[in-house]
Amino acid sequence: MAMLFAIEEINNSTDLLPGISLGYNIYDTCGSTARSVGVALALTNGNEAVSVPSEAPCIRSTQVQAIIGETSSSPCMAVATVIGPFHIPLISPFATCACLSDKTKYPSFLRTIPSDYYQSRALAQLVKHFGWTWVGAIRSNDDYGNNGMATFRETAQQLGICLEYSVSFFRTDPPNKIKRIIEMIKLSTSKVIVAFLSYFDMDVLINHLSQYNLTGYQWVGSEAWIFDSHTVEMDKHHILDGAIGLSIPKAQVSSIREFILDVKPLSLWGHELFTEIWETLFSCKFKQSSSSTKNQRECTGQEDLSGLHNSFTDMSLMPIFNNVYKGVYAVAHALHNILNCNESCNYKVKLDPFMILQHVRKNHFITKEGDEVYFNENGDPPAKYEIINWQPTENGVVDFVTVGLYDASLPADKQLNLKNKSLVPVSVCSEKCPPGTRKVLQKGKPVCCYDCIRCAEGEISNITDSITCVQCQPEFWSNDRRDACVKKQAEYLSYEEIMGALLTAASLFGTCMTAVVAFIFFRYRKTPIVRANNSKLSFLLLFSLILCFLCSLTFIGRPSEWSCMLRHTAFGITFVLCISCVLGKTMVVLMAFRASLPGSNVMKWFGPTQQRLSVLAFTLIQVVICILWLTISPPFPFRNLKELKDKIILECALGSTVGFWAVLGYIGLLASFCFILAFLARKLPDNFNEAKFITFSMLIFCAVWITFIPAYVSSPGKFSVAVEIFAILASSFGLLVCIFIPKCYIILLKPEKNTKKNMMGRGAQNTL
Repeated sequence: MAMLFAIEEINNSTDLLPGISLGYNIYDTCGSTARSVGVALALTNGNEAVSVPSEAPCIRSTQVQAIIGETSSSPCMAVATVIGPFHIPLISPFATCACLSDKTKYPSFLRTIPSDYYQSRALAQLVKHFGWTWVGAIRSNDDYGNNGMATFRETAQQLGICLEYSVSFFRTDPPNKIKRIIEMIKLSTSKVIVAFLSYFDMDVLINHLSQYNLTGYQWVGSEAWIFDSHTVEMDKHHILDGAIGLSIPKAQVSSIREFILDVKPLSLWGHELFTEIWETLFSCKFKQSSSSTKNQRECTGQEDLSGLHNSFTDMSLMPIFNNVYKGVYAVAHALHNILNCNESCNYKVKLDPFMILQHVRKNHFITKEGDEVYFNENGDPPAKYEIINWQPTENGVVDFVTVGLYDASLPADKQLNLKNKSLVPVSVCSEKCPPGTRKVLQKGKPVCCYDCIRCAEGEISNITDSITCVQCQPEFWSNDRRDACVKKQAEYLSYEEIMGALLTAASLFGTCMTAVVAFIFFRYRKTPIVRANNSKLSFLLLFSLILCFLCSLTFIGRPSEWSCMLRHTAFGITFVLCISCVLGKTMVVLMAFRASLPGSNVMKWFGPTQQRLSVLAFTLIQVVICILWLTISPPFPFRNLKELKDKIILECALGSTVGFWAVLGYIGLLASFCFILAFLARKLPDNFNEAKFITFSMLIFCAVWITFIPAYVSSPGKFSVAVEIFAILASSFGLLVCIFIPKCYIILLKPEKNTKKNMMGRGAQNTL
């Protein structure tokens, strides 16, 4: 009917082919390839009469210049092969097989519906869009289904989609084959079925599926059945509810409905096909009909079509009508150009099918509805589809709802445009592997079936469905996470944490305590107890103790180049200065005792100047050791990645271990020497024998540093630094308390004992 409408519209037009009436003939091939080829050959040979809707005689030969049809791919392939050598244009409104785009095999074939080359890829992209990677497939066992599914499979594989099964089906298949297909669907794990079927095959298949009540599947359909109202009527058990697929874009051909409903068979008398249709629609017979019987109602030809509801008046077929309409107009425009039509046409031009074919291919026009019509080099129109979703309503009727568009002319990432993703279930063989894991294929199964294996230690995968785990750089890897290279937390003894704050407070307290003692000694510097204990060495010792307390602060905070070099060298020099002062005081005590013996003149060799020089000499030796250490291989900041897996320990590497142990060894040597001398002088007969207090202080000093070594080695991370600070503070407090607190006690609380007589008096000897 669409062709009749288009021809009548063209014949009544004054703009297109003015003064020319197109003739036509219509054949029903009943989907038979053999009958299609027979009709095509008859038309090619000029053996068929061509009809015109008027009484005017034809002024041209009845040679066919173009054929509109077939609607199926297989008959089109056969017809195009037969008429190809004659270059007669064959324009199909519904044959979509991509194979027909091969111009070496089908040079005269064109179509007004997009090729399945685009539809198959669009269906694969649609499946991918919804995250379905595990699907089943059913195809028509003909050129349409086999070629379309082959392209779909190829594209799906590229997009990471796996087919659990792919079976062919034809409407004439025996029951046992159909049963095997149904059993395969029931046993499958995929919940999505891609159906590349003709509507004939789909109608038969849905009837069998209904018998087994195979609901709960998501159907993805090709354009052949997804927009077919008859298929909806066949689906009485709502097996296809929620189906989604591609459809020819909706179209409107104005006045075609009125034309169909207003058509009268009397004006088309002589068309056997139309007579049969009319008789079938109204269950009547014309008198002239050879099949009429006495018992049947007679057709008047005035029956009203508007009250009928069947495929003849079904306007859901408007997209196909539009394709037929555009095909007729493509031929008309080609003739218009060949005949040089303006206000009239040149009737003298000799028509040639090859010429018409060339002009049809070059056509580029716009219909009255605004549709742009043209063909590419393969004879195909632009590929555009609507994405249709079957949505049931409350009254049980299924609505064809447009949920998106597909336009192959756009860039790849913009071709598919859907309104939402909330209308479909999940269908995967294996769930996505989360970050922190990698995919391992299951043996003997498609690539969509896999297990998720956790990344090994030190390896990460920060994307979903990763196939590999990559090695993280040690300084960035965290043991707690395997989905990202998380930077390890840096660990060092800082002022902000409790331990660092307590050690800082202890250091400052020791500094302040030493300063208070120095103030007391300065305030009472002329008293006997201060004068008797070598006040200058005492003040130098107090100054060195202040430096010892303060040098512990260099061990707290983030290590840097200057802090690493300063902390060990400052510690070494200040402690040597401190021990040198204590050693000087011890030697003074011993020398003073020997000087008090008859005939002894030893003090002239160990006066104040000699004492200061000895302290300076002992300290300079440590300074030289530190300078050599800093020159050869100084300490430097170091990131310890091996001590703890989940943290980076920021510490000071020693540089030269020989230099470090030389500094400590020299301090230990002076401390041991001082302890021995003080121990020997502990029983000298003075009321206030300073050697006893020095002995106690050196005993504490040595005990602290001897226990320091194993504690330092066994302590991890920042705790080793804390142990070193504790040793510095403990030994400094030991020297301060043992040497100076007893004197402060006498100065402040027992001033009556702070006399020269009491200092020089001899009391009972006490043993240590």
